[in-house]
Amino acid sequence: MGNAVRGVSDGAGRLTEGLLFLVTGAVVLLIGAQVVFRYALNHSIFWAEEVGRILLVWITFLGASAAFKRKAHMGVDLFVQRLSPSTRKFCRCCVLLAASSFFAVLVVYGWLYCGFVSSQKTPALGIPMGIPFAVLPVSGLLFLLHACDQLVDELAGGKN
Repeated sequence: MGNAVRGVSDGAGRLTEGLLFLVTGAVVLLIGAQVVFRYALNHSIFWAEEVGRILLVWITFLGASAAFKRKAHMGVDLFVQRLSPSTRKFCRCCVLLAASSFFAVLVVYGWLYCGFVSSQKTPALGIPMGIPFAVLPVSGLLFLLHACDQLVDELAGGKN
């Protein structure tokens, strides 16, 4: 089971990072074009700011899940490093379980919120507001997947 979870987590991580690369490039090009159009051509792309904001929110949440996958978030482990290996393992498992419960809340309530706002439309594009907010359950699922991978690894005694 550990290898299956690891494979899915690794694949989702690669897909997320590739998507982040593309979306970040799109934001740079879009906002750059908006600046050129507004100041050089005296004409604004009316939907560019809205799309840029939506994509920046998606970059933030997906980027956080990618950082969690790589274990790149900051942490204070001064006290934990002084514990015995078995106590460190116990603490790490407790942290992953607590984080997983938060991620589950993010999935459930993010999904409910998407349904709640789906009847509303964005001002410029007119798309349902559930689409920009869909990042909540999507990133929550990614976080949960990566947390399961790390928990299985921790219980198996791995160093990944």
